Amino acid sequence: MSLKYGLFLPQGFTHELAGIKNPVEAYETLTRLAQTADQSGYDSVWISDHFITAPPSQEMVFECWTMAAALARDTKRVRIGQMVTGNSYRNPALQAKMASTLDVLSHGRLTFGIGAGWYEPDYRAYGYAYPDGPERLRQLQEAVQVILAMWTQEEATFEGNYYQIRGAINQPKGVQQPHIPMMIAGGGEQVTLKLVARYGDACNVSGDLATLKHKFAVLKQHCETVGRDYESIHRTALTLCIIGETDEQARALIPGWAGAVFPGDVGSYGLIGTLETIRQRLAAYESAGVQELVISFSDATHLDDIRRFARTFIM
Repeated sequence: MSLKYGLFLPQGFTHELAGIKNPVEAYETLTRLAQTADQSGYDSVWISDHFITAPPSQEMVFECWTMAAALARDTKRVRIGQMVTGNSYRNPALQAKMASTLDVLSHGRLTFGIGAGWYEPDYRAYGYAYPDGPERLRQLQEAVQVILAMWTQEEATFEGNYYQIRGAINQPKGVQQPHIPMMIAGGGEQVTLKLVARYGDACNVSGDLATLKHKFAVLKQHCETVGRDYESIHRTALTLCIIGETDEQARALIPGWAGAVFPGDVGSYGLIGTLETIRQRLAAYESAGVQELVISFSDATHLDDIRRFARTFIM
């Protein structure tokens, strides 16, 4: 197995775009980043699904699915993915239709990422109900079934407690066969990873290397329970990259927002340090079972480190 690499784009959620005041310039910055990834050998680019920053502010945040459609036309080779779509924000039948359209726009390069949703300020500010975690997970369980039905049935039907579709026609269904790959994000061992084993084509989990290894072992157990081939599920993780002349210098550059995205001490497990330290961390991620690392760069609007990482570890 050799690692694949994705680039997590700075969409504004953690104030990454605060230094850019012109929204057109901010969009063009994202385009340049995605095109650089496309040209430098990265396998994918990813965007988050939030409406306002964390913590809330007047800084700009681009809407996920509109941006994904633009990136699909701005790039030629990389896969486009969400990390991840908040299930609560859109009716799942409509979400399936949107994904089908985007798969066509990208000529079959979409990885559809979805999760239960978690950032309460999004919900409150935009007028969405914010049920407790177990209910959001029950909604997610129904939603992924609705979406898969829309992608695979000629006239999709589903009767659930939260969602119902009756003879829904979805044409075109997308380009990829048998359907657009679905990534279900989260590391909940009793619900989320069971959903991955039953319905997902990919997973995304967070944490240090020991946590990742444990979560993948739990996922494997769930796959065995439902008769699913564990190796058929693409395993991804998000990490932070800071390249320094020394490990200490790199750790000193960990941004203040890192704690809102990366659990625990990201300096102890992220791609943070010299090129040799990063090389060792990459081997550790691969040993833990990760197949694709999605990389967030601390200085995310600049191209130098993105290109340097690609020259050293990808190309």
